[in-house]
Amino acid sequence: MKLYYIGIYKNTEQPAVQLCGAHELSDFSRFTRDQYKNFMTMISRTVAERTKPGQRQSVEEQDYIIHAYARSEGVCGVVITKDYPPIAAHSVLSKLMDQFLSEKPIATINAARNDGDIPFPAIEQYLRDYQDANNASSIAKIQQELDETKIVLHKAIDSVLQRGEKLDDLVAKSSDLSAQSKMFYQSAKKQNSCCLVM
Repeated sequence: MKLYYIGIYKNTEQPAVQLCGAHELSDFSRFTRDQYKNFMTMISRTVAERTKPGQRQSVEEQDYIIHAYARSEGVCGVVITKDYPPIAAHSVLSKLMDQFLSEKPIATINAARNDGDIPFPAIEQYLRDYQDANNASSIAKIQQELDETKIVLHKAIDSVLQRGEKLDDLVAKSSDLSAQSKMFYQSAKKQNSCCLVM
């Protein structure tokens, strides 16, 4: 689970204006980080432009998933992730957009014309704090605990089934032994009957 990018766009015009953004590119080579950064900015801008106000959407591109949440105020939050639960990603977007809109007046947002026009240092903090999806959503945390519990239960059921198979083998062997002991008893009885002393 990884968050690679968080950004906020003014999507009332095209091309959308990136008001603020933050990248976490430590997984990539130093030589390719700029290319990944440009790719993420471009794809997030495209998704922000195509997300209608009030709409949430998730778009898959190669191994990455781009989650977007457009607000009626004309701004759109975008998160690029890999193996990150969608519920947690949209929870991060909701928190981010609420804080951004509470701190930045609409007039300031509408006046922005260039990428990075509105400083929002909290976006870096969001990127650091929510690398773990469990911090983003209590539902994601509960889901992870449920998944761990399911694994434990599957192992317990498998061991019970293996024990059951072993018990079936023991019952079959005891039945064989029982049949053999009856045959031995009968043959011993016959042998003893012919050697009767008078």
